[in-house]
This record gives sequence, structure tokens and C-alpha cells, in this order.
Amino acid sequence: MSRRPIGYYVHHQGAGHWQRANLIAEALDRPVTLIGTLADLDTRGARAPTLDLPDDRLLARFDGRDGASARPEAFHYAPVGADNVRARMGRLAAWIVEADPALIVVDVSVEIALFARLMSVPTLVVRLSGNRTDTPHCEAFRSAEAVLAFFSPELEAAGTPDWVRAKTLYAGMLAPGTVATPVSDDGSIVVVYGRGGEGGRITDLADAARAVPERHWHVLGPVEGVAADLPANLTLYGWVADPAAFLARAALVVGAGGDGVVSTVAALAKRFLCLPEPRAFDEQVAKAEALAAMAAAIHCPAWPRGSEWPALIAAGLRLDPARIGALAEPGAVARAARLIGDVADRAEARRA
Repeated sequence: MSRRPIGYYVHHQGAGHWQRANLIAEALDRPVTLIGTLADLDTRGARAPTLDLPDDRLLARFDGRDGASARPEAFHYAPVGADNVRARMGRLAAWIVEADPALIVVDVSVEIALFARLMSVPTLVVRLSGNRTDTPHCEAFRSAEAVLAFFSPELEAAGTPDWVRAKTLYAGMLAPGTVATPVSDDGSIVVVYGRGGEGGRITDLADAARAVPERHWHVLGPVEGVAADLPANLTLYGWVADPAAFLARAALVVGAGGDGVVSTVAALAKRFLCLPEPRAFDEQVAKAEALAAMAAAIHCPAWPRGSEWPALIAAGLRLDPARIGALAEPGAVARAARLIGDVADRAEARRA
């Protein structure tokens, strides 16, 4: 008898959700369908069949708000009268009826998690870092078979309720694309910006490089401004598909607190200066604070002035890279796939 499939819902913000969904889909021993608004993602290398849902955003510059004066407390985003949202949920409902999934992994959306529960499908809800103690998040966690975290318990936000911690399966950080063998650092500083962030400003980067002229600065990712009169020790590379090769040679990595950057830095055991970007529920700030409390990174709340960089770089170079390296647990992809498979097996056994 064939085993019922797993649906894996992927949020459209950034590339990290899509990357880890593909890694896990390849490792699962059940059929998987990757679900989400996929138009903004490069799906050419998809490791499983896909279900493309209509975009639920009402404006091109989406900030997660629906403009409603009031909504049920269980939701973050529930606009009324939006044809695209109706079409989106209708397509998902039709797939559920046809595919009869054993489980839907939700990474991430409160509304998708609760909709799946209303469709009588067990869910495994992914929990990101940050202070996610608001009513919608708690109701999504409560509705799920279990909660899945792609970080270690050491990076928990201080205010996470005990019942949420107890319901959480900790898969550890995933680091796709990292180099397999360690290399000696070349003394460089690597600044990395992800696709889900705002990128850097060329004037800020030039000021930083001029303040620390004895080290070469390599900048990966989007940068705003005109590349004129750059210091000789600053090189801009733009978007790099796999930044791990650059990071492996770095003496210090400067980046935001997104999962992709932090997990890669941990896997490579690199000294890290974390500049968290604004995110809902203090996702990156909470992670940066936890890393700093463990002496695993330098937390800098805002981009420093040029005069501040020498001291910050010196502090970063004094870090023991073993602290952040200890957070990288080998086999995270296989562990996540096993946890998901176990939840699906239990849910299917109850129905049999």
C-alpha cells in the first residue's frame, strides 16, 4: 500500500524557507509536494513536485498587514473581499481533497496552519526565532501535532512559554552549500546580505573599509549606491549563490541574523559580528542577543559609524569560534526529515 504524501508549505519571504524545504523533501521517505507562492523563487532545482498558490499579497510592498480594523485574534492576516486569497485557499483545499496528505509541514504561516486543521489535516508547524508569544502564533502551535525549530534550545527567546518548548522538536540549524573541508582564513572580513533583507549601502561599506584598511573586505549580496571612489580593500560581488567558499576563508563574518547566514557561520565555526535586521517578533534581534549572551557573536544593534569599526573588529577577532561552532549539529537535514516522518507516521497510524 502506498504511503500518503506530505505537503510542505513554503513562505515566500527570502530564499531560506525554499532551500531547506528542498533539502528535507529529498531526505524524506514519503512523497512530498512543495506548496506556496513560488513566482518569486527559483524553482528550477525543485526536489519534489510543486503546487503554486495564487499570491495573497494585496500590495506590491507587502508588510504583513491586511488593513482590517478588526480581525479574529487567531489570525495575523485575513483580509475580507480579496479574490486572490479566496483563490489561494480554494486551490490548497482542492489539493488536500485530492492528495489526502498524512501531514502538512507549515514553514511558516499561522493562517495556513489553522486552515489545514480546519481541513482535518494534521500539521507540523515550524517555529522561527523571536518572541512569538502572541495569540495567533500560540493558536497555531496549539493546533499542531508538534512544533519544529531549526535552531538549538540554547537560542530560545527568554519569554518562550514552557508548553511551547515542550512541544518543540529541535532539528538544529541547516547549512546548505557549506564547504566540506576547513581552510585557513586569509585575514579578510566578509559582509554578507541575504535575499530577504534590505541589503547594504555603499557609503557605509566604504567608511567601514577605510576605517580598517589593513584587512580586505568582501561584500556579498545587494548593495545600494554608485560604486565610485571605493577604497582598494573593498570588493563588491553582488549576489553569490553559495557564499560558503568566501566565508570559509574569512577571519570575521559580518551579517544579519537570518537563519541562512547564522547556520552557515556556525557550520564553518567563524567569528561573527551580527547586525540584526528589523523583523516581526524580534526574530533576528532575539537570535543576536542569545548569541551574544553565549559569547558566540558580537551583537551590534545598528550599522556602526566608521570610527567604531576598529574596536568592533578587534572584539570580533577575540571571539572563540568554537562557541558558535558548537551550535552546528551534523546531520540536521536527516534529523529534520526523521522528525517529520515520525509525526506523519503517528498521524497516519491514528487514522488507520
